Amino acid sequence: MLSTQEFGNELKKLGYDFYSGVPCSFLKYLINYAINECDYVMAANEGDAVAIASGAHLGGKKSVVLMQNSGLTNATSPLTSLNYTFQLPVLGFVSLRGEAGLGDEPQHELMGQITEKMLKLMKVKWAYLSDDIKEARKQLKKADKLIAKKETFFFVVKKDTFDEVKLKDQQLRTIQNKTKIKSSQKSELPTRRETLKTLVDLSENNTILLATTGKTGRELFEVADKPNHLYMVGSMGCISSLGLGLAMAQPSKKVIVIDGDGSAIMRMGSFTTNAYYQPTNLLHIVLDNNTHDSTGGQATVSHNIDFVEHAASVCYPIAHQVNGLDELTKSIVKWQMQGGLTLLHLRIAKGSTKELGRPSVKPYQVKERLMQFIQQ
Repeated sequence: MLSTQEFGNELKKLGYDFYSGVPCSFLKYLINYAINECDYVMAANEGDAVAIASGAHLGGKKSVVLMQNSGLTNATSPLTSLNYTFQLPVLGFVSLRGEAGLGDEPQHELMGQITEKMLKLMKVKWAYLSDDIKEARKQLKKADKLIAKKETFFFVVKKDTFDEVKLKDQQLRTIQNKTKIKSSQKSELPTRRETLKTLVDLSENNTILLATTGKTGRELFEVADKPNHLYMVGSMGCISSLGLGLAMAQPSKKVIVIDGDGSAIMRMGSFTTNAYYQPTNLLHIVLDNNTHDSTGGQATVSHNIDFVEHAASVCYPIAHQVNGLDELTKSIVKWQMQGGLTLLHLRIAKGSTKELGRPSVKPYQVKERLMQFIQQ
């Protein structure tokens, strides 16, 4: 059995002090260590945890993600279309529930059989974590070298690998919504392209724009391709979690997340995490046209969702509905002056630019130049 404290300290020596994850009984003592000794973000689900850790890596933090193997399925989208595609590495620990002969709960039986196969299929390099501290140190150093080469690495953790670390009292913050505004003014719906141009024009020198997957990222690239932009591909629903990790890692930078209604709906649990940690430098904008534009114009159910009420209910400090580009501009200028985690909901027109192209810059190149921008 590993000394969890000693193992955690070895991770810290290598620079890994930012964690995000979802609890698992096999990993509980490593999670306790992370909560006690490091920055730990309680994610709503495993895919969000991967995106949060990835955002922290963008911001220069060596990050760790922790999950049960049942949650590995939830993390498949970002692991395959964010981490792999952008060459954006994280160090992972995944439990081996359902190991043959363990006598585990029935829901873990299949995942116990396919955990290693899933990692291999996703081209994630992995190893069983040794319960001998000398060997585990060597494994960590090898994993760290792969992370330095921009490759994600996962340790598969068996039962009783870590010894007990008592969880210190968690001083949970009580948070509340301060401002909730629903505009009664009606205006013509701006196009997505017009809205993105407004955002680009209003962006300050230290502002980062993160655009969700689909036509939002593609149109942002056509409006202006800049080193402070990131165009998400895949990983639908993960953009605000990526922004959370980045904003926490880089509090001196302003981070604007440009979300869509379909994307936001897919992972609405991420709102709760954003609201709890509420970095003051994060602005979350939901562009809502009640449509999955990039897949043929199928409807979403956003007409039944009040995003402002939802954000306020989970305690975003500021949640506003804005109508039209003038109100959007005023709200962004106010955020730039005052800060504070803010949700802006803007209804936009359906449709997009005809013959819309795709970014000519490869995703990993977008990531590299953004990290260079951040470090300037």
